[in-house]
Amino acid sequence: MAKEDYYKLLGVDRNASDEEIKKSYRKLAMKYHPDRNKDDPQKAEAKFKQIKEAYEVLSDAKKRAAYDQFGHAGVESGMGGGRYGGGFGAESFSDVFGDMFGDIFGGGRSRGGAQRGADLRYNLELTLEEAVAGTEAKIRVQVLVACSECSGTGARKGTSPVICSTCHGHGQVRMQQGFFAVQQTCPTCRGTGKQIKDPCGKCYGQGRVQDTKTLSAKIPAGVDTGDRIRLSGEGEAGEHGGPPGDLYVQIQVKDHPIFTRDGANLYCEVPISFPTACLGGELEVPTLDGKVNLKIPPETQTGKMFRLRGKGVKPVRGGPVGDLLCRVQVETPVHLTKEQKELIAKLNESLMGGGKHHSPQEHSFMDGVKNFFDKLTG
Repeated sequence: MAKEDYYKLLGVDRNASDEEIKKSYRKLAMKYHPDRNKDDPQKAEAKFKQIKEAYEVLSDAKKRAAYDQFGHAGVESGMGGGRYGGGFGAESFSDVFGDMFGDIFGGGRSRGGAQRGADLRYNLELTLEEAVAGTEAKIRVQVLVACSECSGTGARKGTSPVICSTCHGHGQVRMQQGFFAVQQTCPTCRGTGKQIKDPCGKCYGQGRVQDTKTLSAKIPAGVDTGDRIRLSGEGEAGEHGGPPGDLYVQIQVKDHPIFTRDGANLYCEVPISFPTACLGGELEVPTLDGKVNLKIPPETQTGKMFRLRGKGVKPVRGGPVGDLLCRVQVETPVHLTKEQKELIAKLNESLMGGGKHHSPQEHSFMDGVKNFFDKLTG
């Protein structure tokens, strides 16, 4: 019985790109897999084998060139364990998912048996209070975990992967090219040394499935934006029995309505009234531990910085506790009554006629302006 044209089997043109061939193969392989065709699994398996055979030829540059020139006769010697080895059993359906996960997560299938799982990153937002005091956060992450149905083997429950019939478990094959012998990754098992004859119906031979895990992450006191916390072994499950990767929790501290953090120190703006700035007084200012009293000396100017020692942050990597620095901002009175305006006018008149400089910064500024213009005109 004459074989059907490989390009027609995959539904692609003869000038189709490798990516188009691969995409069509994935789609058809999933469509005709026996597990998805319970009504007639034998017919579906036969179709699946044909599709796999066509893909094995058209995805290999040398085989495709030989097929384009000589048709099926050009590649017959490579089928069923000859020069290229392999065969086209239904177990190859797992390759479809292996390629898909490889494209998404990077790295593809293992080229030498067990392979460590990928590391993952989780962005965690904290309030300033949580970051300074430390907390325990519940996080949910989507991750590839070992398939519970097959315990990560990829083989249907009750079965096990078998030694590869092409490389006999070595993961490598030896090919003679003229006078040279070349050793390369086995095309049948892709370097694992094993074949899955009967793929698991849950993970389709991949050995891993997507799942959502809820984890508890202990956040130490003093963390800041940019810090990372590693949860060992909470990344993706490894392939073919390899160890899992790690999960890195990336810290991002939210902006605070009162405090700004700079390393171990905290900063805040404290508004004070005009009379308090002139006469001095005592204010209640907030800290992360509660309220404290701040003494304001007489004649305090806007921008004056007051330091409250030990009211900052204890660094996560050790060292002394930082300070809280309060910058005062003198408020100009607003919504003045007529009487209040008259009183301020009298005060101003008194200040201007006293013969003393009651506004040292203003006086210094005006002197600087006068010197500047004198130099320009001189």
